[in-house]
Amino acid sequence: MKRKLSYSIVLIGCCIILYACKHKPIQVSPADEYGNFPVEVGKIIVNKCATAGCHNAASYINSGGLLLDSWDHLFNGGNSGAVVVPYSIDYSSLLYFINPDSSLGITAEPRMPLNNTPLTEEEYITIRDWIASGAPDDKGSIPFADKADTRQKIYAIHQGCDEIAVIDVERNVVMRYVQIGIKPYPESATYIRIDKEGRYAYVSMWYDQRIYKIDTRTDKVIGFIDMGDLFWNVLQFSKDGQKIVVTNGDNFDLMQINTVTSQTQKLTNNDFINPHGVASNASFDTFYVASMFGNTVYKFAQGYNKKISIDKLPLTTITGATPDPYDIIMSPDYSKYFISCAKSGEIRILDAKTDSIKKIIPVGAEPQAMVLSKNEPYLFVCCMEDNTVGAGFRGSVYVINYNTLEVVKKIQGKFFQPHSITVDEKNKIFYIFSRNQNYDGPAPHHQGPCSGRNGFYSIYNLNTLEPVNNKRYEVLVDPYMCDSRFK
Repeated sequence: MKRKLSYSIVLIGCCIILYACKHKPIQVSPADEYGNFPVEVGKIIVNKCATAGCHNAASYINSGGLLLDSWDHLFNGGNSGAVVVPYSIDYSSLLYFINPDSSLGITAEPRMPLNNTPLTEEEYITIRDWIASGAPDDKGSIPFADKADTRQKIYAIHQGCDEIAVIDVERNVVMRYVQIGIKPYPESATYIRIDKEGRYAYVSMWYDQRIYKIDTRTDKVIGFIDMGDLFWNVLQFSKDGQKIVVTNGDNFDLMQINTVTSQTQKLTNNDFINPHGVASNASFDTFYVASMFGNTVYKFAQGYNKKISIDKLPLTTITGATPDPYDIIMSPDYSKYFISCAKSGEIRILDAKTDSIKKIIPVGAEPQAMVLSKNEPYLFVCCMEDNTVGAGFRGSVYVINYNTLEVVKKIQGKFFQPHSITVDEKNKIFYIFSRNQNYDGPAPHHQGPCSGRNGFYSIYNLNTLEPVNNKRYEVLVDPYMCDSRFK
């Protein structure tokens, strides 16, 4: 598991002329004098930011794509995604650029309003306190607070920041950040999975002995499960959603959680070496666990533990000229399982009955996380270190037909170290999260309080496998795994 952080801060103001965009100017509907902002906030934003040459309807395309003439338009974000995240002053980048005094918080250049008188301390505090209280409109409505039971969201964890990014699918911007872990040091979240009802999200941590439980209606932590040890890896749900198994990278065990009672059960006793990915059969009584280094996959059931060599060579759990199995996932019919081999750059497909190799598919460098689509017969594979579209970009995504076992497409997008994908079947899109941890990756638009370089996500059409747009939506440092609320 890579946890390498690099440090690079490139600050780009919201009024700088950026590369040409293909947006059409927005036709502004009549609104109240201050664009449905609370009056004291609107006086500042509308009169000092949504002005000619900056963030009004005529100029916003060349001002970072950020339109500030109304409360509603603000929450479309700009070319780099959200600039205001309700309740999160630390991660609302608008505040960085309008802050007149570093003693009040993070500052960034160029200072806004551009080439004009800076905001006063009182004006800055007015906007800061407004965001801290949820950034309501003039009637007190909090952004994204409606449709709590049905709103489709994407959840992403970070290894460089103990925050979960919650993305609203309708606008594709970060709508909330949910704090997990114990401050002040990152505990490095490793996995996130949401139950079949889209009701709760569960997050495992590397340096925390707790599995966190988040209510997806309120986006708040409502409890945690004490696991007794550190170094938790991959979470896997049973079909009925009432059980979870999770691998442990220290004691080399497999633990089971009852999601109804929150009780835990240790299934093994130091039976695995470097366990990471885990999959199960349909009845959730046989588990396949990938050892991260070497060539070994464990097939485990009560009273049964078989070691499978995925390259037909003598078993080893030491890296070398080895496949190094990273992730493992079952086909929808449970007839076969797919293994991403990080060292050899392959997907190895094994028969679930005989555990024999059905096919080996070469893919890009360092394949990592995988995900299946339900409505299309696609297995998506993130190849984190693949060389693809030129300088400044790295990584690819392979799309494999899990029925025919043929490569459908190699997506060579503007990624940098893509590590995880999630599919939104209803809206026929998928999200690709890039870690962006090396110094030669795309420069972040801004830098928040987390140490390291911000990562980003890209959005693709599930039917065409083409980008929905050319945006890189920025999140926090090292986005590592993601999941969709409703599958």
